[in-house]
Amino acid sequence: MTSTILLTGFGPFPGAPFNPTGPLVRELARRNSPGLRRAAHVFTTSYQTVDRELPALVAREQPDALIMFGLAGRCHHVRIETRARNALTGRVADAHGHLPSGHMIAPGEPATLRLAVSAPRLVAAVRATGLSAALSRNAGDYVCNYLCWRASEATGQDGGPRLVAFVHVPNVHRSEVRRRRGSRLRQRPPATFADLVLAGEAIVRAMLVMLTH
Repeated sequence: MTSTILLTGFGPFPGAPFNPTGPLVRELARRNSPGLRRAAHVFTTSYQTVDRELPALVAREQPDALIMFGLAGRCHHVRIETRARNALTGRVADAHGHLPSGHMIAPGEPATLRLAVSAPRLVAAVRATGLSAALSRNAGDYVCNYLCWRASEATGQDGGPRLVAFVHVPNVHRSEVRRRRGSRLRQRPPATFADLVLAGEAIVRAMLVMLTH
């Protein structure tokens, strides 16, 4: 039986004219694994885009698992998020210049939602490649956390994913994306596109094991 994993990234946003998560998910989707169908989507970094496109994506792809990637520009390791916060606290406009009103994503709902995945297993998978990874309890106060929340709401619903993970990755230079695929650099913590692909592939394969066992 073939499982489907949906991989999502983001486009640029204020302060980040290049976002490596878009090229990352496209590269991961091009790879093959027995028993696995991969689909990729890149969101404009916008609250309204998430609300409009996520339900359509889930309905179309009907993924067994959803792996979302976001950029943590000041971080130097891979962060596996464990929860989404019911909060709108950011003061930075999204890529469409929009600032959300209010203080909660879903008034009347819990303060947090746990992401439906064994996050420690994903951390272990990344570390097994020799890269740095850690758990995180704070997905930020921007569109990343917003997507985490909306994806968590969709978990287990009709056609929705059984497993949901959010992965924050460090920034890399745009030129790294054009490096020859498969190049292995020794720089640690991960700071090259090849490193991000290595970490992402380890996460995809770990998620497939969770789906099939």
